[in-house]
Amino acid sequence: MDIRVLRYFVAVAREQNFSRAADSLHVSQPALSRQIQDLETELGTKLFSRAHRQILLTQEGHYLMQRAEEIISIVDKTTYNLQKQDIISGTLDIGAGESIGLRPVMQTIQQIVRQYPEVHINLKSGDSEDIKAKLDAGTLEFAVIMGHQQLSQYNTLTLPDENQWGALMRKDEQLASHEVITASDLLGRPLIGSGQMMRLATFREWSHNLIDQYNFIGTYNLIFNAKLLVETGAGIALTYKDLVDTTGDTDLIFRPLSPKMSEPNTLIWPKNHSLPNVSQLFLDTLKQNI
Repeated sequence: MDIRVLRYFVAVAREQNFSRAADSLHVSQPALSRQIQDLETELGTKLFSRAHRQILLTQEGHYLMQRAEEIISIVDKTTYNLQKQDIISGTLDIGAGESIGLRPVMQTIQQIVRQYPEVHINLKSGDSEDIKAKLDAGTLEFAVIMGHQQLSQYNTLTLPDENQWGALMRKDEQLASHEVITASDLLGRPLIGSGQMMRLATFREWSHNLIDQYNFIGTYNLIFNAKLLVETGAGIALTYKDLVDTTGDTDLIFRPLSPKMSEPNTLIWPKNHSLPNVSQLFLDTLKQNI
């Protein structure tokens, strides 16, 4: 597949119209249609379903769209970095979950963008599996992983602050009167847990296998929407401390787990991978700051 043809395909997919896509690409509509037909022939599958005045992606087209955007991003970033190695510029792509422990990372970014106005930042939020997949695909330079995980395939840098687990609940919840929450306290309560938490052994060890008896009514990957659900009284969310503001005029309260359960924040980046100038600057500055 030619990168130019992939750009054509992405343009058609976004516009859902050959005429508009051709105008944006500054090519003729017949030439664009021929390129897409040739791509479908090369791949042996239909990428678009053609309806009246509109074209829609097929299932195979949706898959190619996702991969094409990643490939184009990598090509563009690689070209830019090769052409701009003599100056500090470009985009710093960092993926992470939610944690107050990211403050040193954000402070480092603030220093860099203030000193080098041509540097831009692209932050991607998600759970560890999603973030690591993007790092492995080359669309991220760095990722911050929460929790104890096997990371030997990456370069790693442990950040100073750890994440403390607790329970986010309404103030009228019966457990709100507890100073801390034990494993047995959670039995019989409607719980909302992060998808990542459900996959790790940390909670199983902490709960002494009581987790199998817990009533999980749902999962979340980012806490904001889970917080809205907690506000309705639907359940108690297990989350990190300080991700939700429980001071001032709020119906919510956070209670830490007991015994205390905390997890590290680890910056990771690929091994045997030469970093562009802006990425190396970020890494060196972060190491100095922590």
